[in-house]
Order: sequence, then C-alpha cells, then structure tokens
Amino acid sequence: MGKIYSINVSAAKGVPKGPAQRAVLVKGQGIQGDAHAGTDIRQVSLLDMESVRLQMADAAAKKATVEIRPGIYAENITTEGIALAALKIGDRLRVGRTAVLEISKIGKECHRHCAIYHQVGDCIMPRKGIFAVVLEGGEIGTGDSIEKI
Repeated sequence: MGKIYSINVSAAKGVPKGPAQRAVLVKGQGIQGDAHAGTDIRQVSLLDMESVRLQMADAAAKKATVEIRPGIYAENITTEGIALAALKIGDRLRVGRTAVLEISKIGKECHRHCAIYHQVGDCIMPRKGIFAVVLEGGEIGTGDSIEKI
C-alpha cells in the first residue's frame, strides 16, 4: 500500500500543476476543476515520487534553474510507496476511502515537446506516467492511502 504524496491541478493544459490539499474525483471525468478532466482514457494521471526525486537529483547536479517538484510534469496524483511501474491496464486502485481508479494507459505519446519539456529540459510522463479512469468518485487528500485492489 502506498499513499498520495501530492495532489496537483491546473486550469490549463500543457503547464505544470499546482498543489492542492484535497480534490474530488468525479466518476467518468477526473479531478473536478482540472483541465485534463474529461471522458477520454486519460482522466487522471499518476507519477511516483521516487521518479520525481531522481529528476530532482539530476537537475541539482546540472545546476538547473527550474525547480523539479510534484506537479511539474502535470501529473494529477504524485504517489509514494506503490509500484506504479508494476501496474497493468485494467488494474484497479482504491484511492482514499471511496474512490476507485482503473488503469487505462501506460505512458503517453509525445508528438512534439510540450511546454513542460521546454521548461524542465525533459518530461518523464511518456516513460513513467500512468493514466486512469475514475470508476467511483470521492474526495481525496494528501496522505490518503492508495492501493491495488
């Protein structure tokens, strides 16, 4: 079992997301108020904090001017302690007390480098990110549990 390290939302696509202490997952949509909410298979994006930390160390070694932090890669939920790389399409996650996500996509295509890539110098979402649809909604918060069911 892991936990939610950070919840991240934005009003626009293609930009880093800002932190939120709480959010509402809406069945069949995604995070209420987030630009990526919708009905496609990428309603919610997840990235593990372990990957973010590796990027932080790399940026520090290169003396990068951009701060690497949760949400910088536009992920909605930054996790800790759950092996996202081991999940497969169709796997389900319980997030918080009531929400259920179903993994719908592993990685993503990056046809042209996005604004995040240009700001950070790399985007790990195509390699490390996973996407899910919301099967059951509910309120989630930083520190809530996240586990495969």
